[in-house]
Amino acid sequence: MTLLSLVLAAVAGLATVAGFAPYGLFPVPVVTVALLFALLGRRQSWRGGFAIGMAWGLGLFLGGVSWLFVALHRYGGMPVPMAATAVSLFCAYLALFPGVAGALWVALRRRRAVADALLAAGLWTLSEWLRGIVLTGFPWLALGYSQTPPSPLAPIAPLLGVYGIGFCLVLAGAALGLADWRSRAPLPALLLTLALAAGGWSLRTRPWTEPAGAPLSVSLVQTDIEQSLKWRADLQLQWLRVNLDLVREHPARLVVLPETTLPMLAAQLPPGYLATLTDAVGGHGGDLVFGVFLREADGAIHNAALATGASGHQRYAKNHLVPFGEYSPPMFGWFYDWANIPMSDQTPGGANQPPMAFDDQRIAINICYEDLFGAEIAAAAADATILLNMSNLAWYGDSLAQPQHLQIARMRALETGRPMLRATNTGMTAVVAHDGRVAGVLPAFERGALSARVQGRSGSTPYMRWRDRPALALALAALTASLLLGRRPAPVAAHDSAIQ
Repeated sequence: MTLLSLVLAAVAGLATVAGFAPYGLFPVPVVTVALLFALLGRRQSWRGGFAIGMAWGLGLFLGGVSWLFVALHRYGGMPVPMAATAVSLFCAYLALFPGVAGALWVALRRRRAVADALLAAGLWTLSEWLRGIVLTGFPWLALGYSQTPPSPLAPIAPLLGVYGIGFCLVLAGAALGLADWRSRAPLPALLLTLALAAGGWSLRTRPWTEPAGAPLSVSLVQTDIEQSLKWRADLQLQWLRVNLDLVREHPARLVVLPETTLPMLAAQLPPGYLATLTDAVGGHGGDLVFGVFLREADGAIHNAALATGASGHQRYAKNHLVPFGEYSPPMFGWFYDWANIPMSDQTPGGANQPPMAFDDQRIAINICYEDLFGAEIAAAAADATILLNMSNLAWYGDSLAQPQHLQIARMRALETGRPMLRATNTGMTAVVAHDGRVAGVLPAFERGALSARVQGRSGSTPYMRWRDRPALALALAALTASLLLGRRPAPVAAHDSAIQ
């Protein structure tokens, strides 16, 4: 194995980013996965498989989550060398998962096209699932996210979720990459790819959920406050006025302000400010949901969403916190010697918090990063008719983070059959329909509000009932089937240097 093989793998991983938003070239990941397994197919040792998988993963993550550098350097205050090192180490950690999958695939392959494609899909699905839970999880750029509408695989989401879609994608890509394109052997792989696409497409009109209650008029506010200015003490009263003015200017039955839109603890707000906010919506029988930090009597700080207005006071506190951004993992206190991140010592709000009730609709709130975890959102959706994400992506500037995060919200809507509302500071504030379509979106970095009438939905999709278990069962069944198939003798002359 030479440097060229590693470069090809890294370029393929980097090209995979084009499959995700904002580019939306959903066939690209199938092609890049095919190239990955074409390269892996020429390795003879698990070490070579690990190196190829690691290189592919580095290309994907360095290209796809490079926006973390903006948060650490521009807004977190880390020097450029430290921020670049931190992001590189984090991406190297993420790349371990495709690296280990590549190593195991080379070690366990059966040298039969069907068996090896099943092995690839099973190992990859398990590796992505593990990446979503280890050390609280970071499932960003799981391959299934690239397959939101109009991808023919998108309708699989209500059945198998994002990991099930990823299974299908890797199964097709690996089959294509391992086929012998010099003969008629590619025909079964092509037929498999078409069958998976046709099967997904056939589900597109299946109504998993149904309308519930009267539509709710909403106004999703985008405050567009620069992150570097948000916490300046001399500007805090200005930001409070901005929030109040926007609430008054965009009345609706439900007005929503973004995550931590009030840049101070709730107890530090000027006297009468909350009452003034309540009057701004309560005068026309409306409600307001806004983000603010809460400090409990025991000193615990919560990243919270509070509701006030005609339906009374309600609250939700973020439960799935971001490591390094919202809490410090053990032995990582040194990180905060280099980074200046406000309110970085938070406490989880607790599981099983009830949805907020507004007229006929029940809204399950998730804050920023929480919508990456499909199983948790599915659990919350069981008692809700609408999903609401409140975010502040100003930390990441004008980067891929905004459209990628909207695409994740689209997947959650697909999995649950619920509309997903998004109120953000700088973008992308949007209404996502229950079928994953973007029904409306505000331009990024513009102050204003998105108004819409949103129809809640009831009923359960299969994914809501079973969550990730069917996708994991499918992965384990694929591994079992692959390992049960007989192994052909290895070729006398290895092709470990065929693509170099």
